Amino acid sequence: MAAELSVSGEISDAQREVIEEFGSFDDWMDRYQYIIDLGRRLPEFPDDLRTEGNRIRGCQSQVWFVPERRDGRLYFQAISDAAIVSGLIALLLRLYSGRYPQDILDTPPDFVSALQLESHLSPTRSNGLSSMLKAIRGFAEEALAA
Repeated sequence: MAAELSVSGEISDAQREVIEEFGSFDDWMDRYQYIIDLGRRLPEFPDDLRTEGNRIRGCQSQVWFVPERRDGRLYFQAISDAAIVSGLIALLLRLYSGRYPQDILDTPPDFVSALQLESHLSPTRSNGLSSMLKAIRGFAEEALAA
């Protein structure tokens, strides 16, 4: 059995890439539009997964989040009924889907403060982002305990 190599640096690298991308926009209206565009590019989310059991609590909009563990890594599918929240989901999937659970837990979500999301998102969207991050960490903790 091959040892699982740590790839937490990959999450940090992905965060840096996101921060650089956002730095190319002059103002927050352009950043919001970029976030919305990211959400529009999310893969189709199956209707049969839009269940209460897959809903993330703490989000004003509806958010469905489904984890899957394959080959020791976590993969996520998610969608929201709100455009900006779907864009935030796209960012989270880019950063965390396909990663090892321990790497998710070992890498703080520095992109949130670096992008000043907490001061540019409405309080309800900021709470939703926090709830989604907690859910991702919770899925990682459950995967490690399994």
